[in-house]
Amino acid sequence: MTTFALVGAGPGLGLAAARRFGQAGHRVALLSRSAQHQDNLAAELARDNIHARGFTADVLDPASLTAALQEAADTLGPVEILQFSPVPRSDFMKPVLDTTAADLDDPLAFSVKGPLTCVNTVLPGMRELGRGTLLFVNGGSAVRPKASVAGTSIAFAAESAYAQMLHTTLAPESIHVTQLIVPGAISPGSATSSPEALADLLYGLHNDRKGFRHYAEPMPDPQDGTP
Repeated sequence: MTTFALVGAGPGLGLAAARRFGQAGHRVALLSRSAQHQDNLAAELARDNIHARGFTADVLDPASLTAALQEAADTLGPVEILQFSPVPRSDFMKPVLDTTAADLDDPLAFSVKGPLTCVNTVLPGMRELGRGTLLFVNGGSAVRPKASVAGTSIAFAAESAYAQMLHTTLAPESIHVTQLIVPGAISPGSATSSPEALADLLYGLHNDRKGFRHYAEPMPDPQDGTP
């Protein structure tokens, strides 16, 4: 049995994705800063007979990420699927002219150093398995930068570049790297952007193993003149 590791475990998309992959037979590792949130999610999943366990980590703390993912693999089984989908902090989203160089330190650590740490930790296990999937979930500013949210626009673009390089480099090893862009808000009840719909889409991307970038729904027409 292999593990689905969720970095950024929360009650919306995180829980839905954990349930979808758990129902497919994977054990679930829930990584977040809050042990209480992890326990709540694990209890919710247990009602569906899904084996889930929490591991405390902070995306801005590489050592904690490494330790949590290693403990997850040792406890639950090798990580076959990693989903990186933590929610950025609101202070990452300053307007571009109000953004200083120091303001980019945490967004870049969050969206670039965090994923890189995760990938470097789980990649040896995926290579031993002979397969794996790396799922990156981003908002629309990853492909269409918005001046009102400069930090995430810059950091998501860098994360996208890193993930796309991984996609090309790891494909010959049967390790699939894919990015899901969610252009708008995650909305319960939506046919395309509810947590459950997105979880089904992520599971499909894991199985289909085709292409790098996918969209939950078409990008809206730009409002600020950007392409």
